[in-house]
Amino acid sequence: MRDINQFTLTQAVKDSFETEPGSRFETILHTVIDHIHDCTRELNVTHEEWMGVLNFLYDCGQISTPERHEFILLSDVLGFSALVDMINTRGGATEGSNLGPFYLDDAPEKHLGAHLADGRDGVTVLVHGKVTDSLHKPVPGATVDTWQADSTGTYPIQEQAQGQDKMDLRGKFTTDENGRYWYTTVLPKPYTVPYDGPVGDLLRAGNRHAWRAAHLHYIIRAEGLAAITTEVFFENTEYIDNDAVFGVRKSLIAKVEPAKKIEDLNLPTDVKPDAMFTFDFVLAPESKKR
Repeated sequence: MRDINQFTLTQAVKDSFETEPGSRFETILHTVIDHIHDCTRELNVTHEEWMGVLNFLYDCGQISTPERHEFILLSDVLGFSALVDMINTRGGATEGSNLGPFYLDDAPEKHLGAHLADGRDGVTVLVHGKVTDSLHKPVPGATVDTWQADSTGTYPIQEQAQGQDKMDLRGKFTTDENGRYWYTTVLPKPYTVPYDGPVGDLLRAGNRHAWRAAHLHYIIRAEGLAAITTEVFFENTEYIDNDAVFGVRKSLIAKVEPAKKIEDLNLPTDVKPDAMFTFDFVLAPESKKR
């Protein structure tokens, strides 16, 4: 170890871990060490630059809370979240998209046809569709977990200091015997990702906008099938082609239409919608663990 130098250091660091040979953990750890060390050597990183990186990461931790995860936001704007989603989308399944920093796992359960936006202004839209498996068979009893911003582009969780309930515009629905789900809500508007922290500083330094295309978030789960985390976007809306976190996929864009034929759908709702769109989710079988 006394003869260590910048070229032998990388292997020494990897050898210092007593990992199971050939394990997934060892593969990931060693690969990350290799890439970080190679990048540091290639760029001739200075002490000041490295401390800048460490302070940036420290600041991300300082601003993070259980309800705002700055590291998720950092992953999103750098495209890492999108890349992981793309790599892990299973054949035949709905494409994955960003979880985002505002997910809560304890959203209230709602009945089919419920309205998520009581007392909120905006275009009321009927959201409906089916959950099927990759063989196009309906999946009854699937959980459709959804959350969103409102018609001003704000998540209720961001306005708790003003008395907003963080569980507003959230709900978990269970598909019926035909795999159908439906509910009403307000159409969300585009919004900027949180811009008051270190990730906002990074975007400004790189002359990048922080706007997200309007969307609804979803996690779809069903027994024996692989869960998906995704988003649904809207045709012909702003930022659909330059979403700040690279979340848009062609297959995730829905067409919003006037609710003229809602009676033909036989989907009872608590409130009458102004518009509607259909989006079907497809779940692939669970894969065997590595």
